[in-house]
Amino acid sequence: MERKAKVIRKTKETDIKLEFILDGSGTSDIETPVPFFNHMLESFTKHGNFDLKLIADGDVDTGCHHLVEDIGICLGKAIGESLADKEGIKRFGFVILPMDETEVTVSLDIGGRAYLRYNVDIEYEVLDGMETIIVEDFFRSLVSNSFINLHINKNVGLNSHHIVEAVFKAFAIALRDASRKTKSGAIPSTKGLI
Repeated sequence: MERKAKVIRKTKETDIKLEFILDGSGTSDIETPVPFFNHMLESFTKHGNFDLKLIADGDVDTGCHHLVEDIGICLGKAIGESLADKEGIKRFGFVILPMDETEVTVSLDIGGRAYLRYNVDIEYEVLDGMETIIVEDFFRSLVSNSFINLHINKNVGLNSHHIVEAVFKAFAIALRDASRKTKSGAIPSTKGLI
């Protein structure tokens, strides 16, 4: 059975249509009015080997906060839905990812409990339409809707672009690893349920 989900969210602030395939080929078709965020989502898709189709618009005249946060909600729901009962998944994922002068560590547990530890010291900047401080809000929305326990730590790094991109790539690789099916097919919990 294909692990995929479709999420539509329309509010007074945003209009989002998202299709996500967990066991994809790394292809993306992303349309938002925030070019840097598009680039981050393309990196996430490519390095996680997911497929993502996203058409999103919103009230970005005063900043991209609402749109980025709501896309986090939708992607989180899609990830959670595509994992279904989590039968046979590896469950845990971990990666240390270097990008030039930057190094980021991401660990996660698809264990059914939402938690975010975001330990990323980064200067405030606007990177091609996206504020660096919005990244934490994106991941908070994502974990709250996918019920993932996610720890993101910047080990070293100076360049904001490199830091944010390393975070998205590392999350993708850790999620791909944790969501991979094992040969046992069992639910990876002593409770027998996640």
